[in-house]
Amino acid sequence: MSDDARQVEVPGPRGADGNDTIRTIRLSSPDRVYFPQPGYTKGDLANYYLSVGEGITRALDRRPCMLHRFPKGLAGKKVHQKKLPAGAPDWVQTVPIYFPRFSRTVDELCVTELGAVIWAVQMSTVEFHPWNSRRADVERPDEWRIDLDPGEQCEFATVKRVAGVAQEVLDELGATGWPKTTGSKGLHIYVRIPPDHGFQDVRRAALAFAREVERRTDDATTTWWRKDRDPTQVFVDYNQNARDHTIAAAYSVRGRPDARVSAPLTWDEVPDVDPAEFTISTMPERYAELGDLHAGIDDAVFDIAPLLEWADRDEAEGAEPVPDPDD
Repeated sequence: MSDDARQVEVPGPRGADGNDTIRTIRLSSPDRVYFPQPGYTKGDLANYYLSVGEGITRALDRRPCMLHRFPKGLAGKKVHQKKLPAGAPDWVQTVPIYFPRFSRTVDELCVTELGAVIWAVQMSTVEFHPWNSRRADVERPDEWRIDLDPGEQCEFATVKRVAGVAQEVLDELGATGWPKTTGSKGLHIYVRIPPDHGFQDVRRAALAFAREVERRTDDATTTWWRKDRDPTQVFVDYNQNARDHTIAAAYSVRGRPDARVSAPLTWDEVPDVDPAEFTISTMPERYAELGDLHAGIDDAVFDIAPLLEWADRDEAEGAEPVPDPDD
């Protein structure tokens, strides 16, 4: 082991004897600067993920996960990694994903414990982008994702107004939405659903919901092509529910100069939220005080049948069917 490496102890799964185990993970070059502007290091990144360990593990739990790696920090090249990096310990779990376009199967990271997150940080991972389905059946999502994506001239206040409209529609449906910042310019809302439908049905449901939001506010759009959108509007991006489309997990750090984090919120916080307030330096204290604001997400499951009925109605009235996600 080199002199600058650090040994990180991480709680592991419960052993056969009923006692908790400890994973010891080697963190090389912990003083390497990953975020030049504030000076945060690889070690700071690992400490952050340890501080929100239960939250990030829940957000990634048993989901195929794409990694955004920065081997030289943000000043270097970003690597989008689907395949599990080489050299993983035998306890780091994976899930096989078939990619028809390439006629190949890739083993992606499948987080089942915090140690896998810290090992991924050792492999220079900054961002974690999980699927909206789980390993038990990767072709059937259990998470509907509402992505409020602002146009180039859209103010964040507009995003927050659209989030309020989305909450209104969710409440009317009897669905529980779990909001978070994206760690960039928008907001995400997650809804747990039964894994009873394929990606195409979930996208149809998501589009039907997005159209209802669009009907209720001039601030929202479902226009497919970016060039055709009003840049002051919020695109309610239903396409984030397509197969192999991923977005940053709750608690994931983003590869931005200020080390911003995708932060879970309460609905009461949404009207006044400033995403810049949530970084790897501020989130540990917030997490210690509030815990995981998404802790109850798996207990609030919504059946998308009403949304599929909306989709049938819209298409019968002449609305275009959900576009091909690869167009």
